[in-house]
Amino acid sequence: ENRIKELKQDFGAESFNLKDFYATEAALIFSMISYNLMSLFRLFVLQEKTQKTLSTLRYRTFTIGAYFERTGDTLKLKIALTKKRRKWFIGLWDFPINLNQKVPIA
Repeated sequence: ENRIKELKQDFGAESFNLKDFYATEAALIFSMISYNLMSLFRLFVLQEKTQKTLSTLRYRTFTIGAYFERTGDTLKLKIALTKKRRKWFIGLWDFPINLNQKVPIA
C-alpha cells in the first residue's frame, strides 16, 4: 500500500487520463520506470535503513540552492548547504557502490 500511495502522490500515477489508450499506457509505463530508477537510487546509493519517499529525496538531494562563481578561467559551482547536511551530501559518492546487496522483493 505504501508503494501505491507513493506512486499516486509523488509520481502522479492516478492523474493520467489521456485521450488515447496507448498514450495513457505509455505515460504509466514511464511513471513506473521512473519509480524503479528512484528505488534503485535509494537502495544502492543512499543505502539507508528507512526508505524515504520521493518528495523527501527531492528535498534532501536535488533542491539545493547553488550558484556559479568565476575564478580566473574556470567556473566553480558553489552549493549552499548547512554544515549538518554538507557531510551527508558529499558522502553520497565517496564510497564504492555495493552491487551485491540483496534487493527486497515486495
